[in-house]
Amino acid sequence: MKNIRNFCIIAHIDHGKSTLADRLLEATNTVSQREMQDQVLDDMDLEKERGITIKSHAIQMNYRVPAEGNSAYAGQNFVLNLIDTPGHVDFSYEVSRSIAACEGALLVVDATQGIQAQTISNLYLALENDLEIIPVMNKIDLDSAMPEEVADEIMDLLGCTREEILSCSAKTGVGVPEVLDAIVERIPAPEGDENAPLQALVFDSVFNPFRGIISYFRIVNGTLRTNDHVMFVSTEKDYHADEVGVLRLNMEPRKELKAGDVGYIISGIKSSKEVRVGDTITHVEQPCDKAIEGFESVKPMVFAGVYPVDTDDYEELRASIEKLQLNDASLTFEPESSLALGFGFRCGFLGLLHMEIVQERLTREFNMDVITTVPNVQYKVQLTNGTEIDVYNPSGMPEPNNIKEVYEPYIHAQIITKADYIGPVIKLCMDKRGILKNQNYLTTDRIEITFDLPLGEVVFDFYDKLKSISKGYASFDYYLNGFKPSKLVKLEILLNGDPVDALSTLTYVDNAYPIGRKMCEKLKDLIPRQQFDVAIQAAIGSKIIARETVRQVRKDVTAKCYGGDITRKRKLLEKQKEGKKRMRQVGNVEVPQSAFLAVLKLD
Repeated sequence: MKNIRNFCIIAHIDHGKSTLADRLLEATNTVSQREMQDQVLDDMDLEKERGITIKSHAIQMNYRVPAEGNSAYAGQNFVLNLIDTPGHVDFSYEVSRSIAACEGALLVVDATQGIQAQTISNLYLALENDLEIIPVMNKIDLDSAMPEEVADEIMDLLGCTREEILSCSAKTGVGVPEVLDAIVERIPAPEGDENAPLQALVFDSVFNPFRGIISYFRIVNGTLRTNDHVMFVSTEKDYHADEVGVLRLNMEPRKELKAGDVGYIISGIKSSKEVRVGDTITHVEQPCDKAIEGFESVKPMVFAGVYPVDTDDYEELRASIEKLQLNDASLTFEPESSLALGFGFRCGFLGLLHMEIVQERLTREFNMDVITTVPNVQYKVQLTNGTEIDVYNPSGMPEPNNIKEVYEPYIHAQIITKADYIGPVIKLCMDKRGILKNQNYLTTDRIEITFDLPLGEVVFDFYDKLKSISKGYASFDYYLNGFKPSKLVKLEILLNGDPVDALSTLTYVDNAYPIGRKMCEKLKDLIPRQQFDVAIQAAIGSKIIARETVRQVRKDVTAKCYGGDITRKRKLLEKQKEGKKRMRQVGNVEVPQSAFLAVLKLD
């Protein structure tokens, strides 16, 4: 066990985590030249297309410390278990799970951009779990690199010395051997007793259509062998370990795994409800005293309805979301129904990017065509009779005369930006009803601004706007900071007088008119023309605040009348008018999927 090192890589988006992981795999000959490709651990098409890591990925490497060096471990063989993590704030739950399975972390900082918000957030996560932090300054080969200034920032943040900071270029491979040596020397070996009762922490799982559910775990105490009779503590269900092994580029079976090892278990589990991330695996004959602690349940930030396009696919959609939830434990869902869309699910996401990725994965991995409604956050409503209810979607909002007070969630937001963009950033936050809490200069031209913001304002397009006004330099991180009273109204969209509940939203009273106006204009462009006029209206209660009309498609019935009396033309037009009137009574308006998505991107 003294020659095992478990570590993860944490960083802000685009600071080079996946590239550094590629170089570590090359340097330890874990991946052959033939199998090598960029972002080798990012095995989802979506990850490669977008250039982001969505899932944390575990892989085992064997490393022999060079005999000729002056290391205390010269000539020894080590097993390094690496867990690569995402950098985006929407996938921070993946990071927390990876950190729970490690003793150390490489904190990667881009030498051209310095410390950013998610760097600090992930660092605090690691420090809470008492991880050994190794600061690594990446991209030192670029012309725009500022190694001295960035090193000063890291020293201020961590309180370390200049010698402790490693410099490397993950692209060219410069400095990677030093990183490997630092992992061996600085990260402590796992502690645990291989003769004690088995205790293994489940930190991830995937669904395999042929072999059932494969759980990834880290053994804290005890030994796990093939064919052992094991039990999952929280569900109290027992299984036989058909196969256990380690995670290399592919899964490699082993006869036994001991305390400190990271591996996988296949036990023929078919139902996704029987495996939970953060659960503890133990033996049936000799169980452990208690489950492993320290695993927080996820708190969804954004709620949206997910409905099948074809209502017959409801059960198939349920099975697909359950399988996806195995692989993405931060996704929560419960059944709901809608007048316009039939039966579906109310899903909880960590943010808009997370929602977009889940929708894309349902389409690609499970061939499900889904409609996603306008996202909302969770509100608390105090009723006149004294009870308090949680409202997740506009249809759950009580009538205005029953409401005493509405509370909306606020977040504590940290924005790090260049001093040049401080004006536009503060204006953006003020426009979103933000309250400025603090300004702190990290260096002469980098500033950290702290705001309290309503979560409902941040959900839609805040991150995109922040990136555009700061030319991509500003970074953003947040955590939930309680509820505050607010003036909210339910904005409904009516098509020919019928409300479309999938398009209704809860919004701040001052924003209702401009949003209603924009939604009507947008829908006018997106709803195809019918044989009759379609009235698009935005309403608050019974008050109409905006209207647009999609003009009817009409045949030129007077084309055959040339010359003659005007009454002949009028007769034809009146006949057409009667037909249109009848058609409007029986016709219904199809709202295309693009309309639901376009409402999210009103600007």
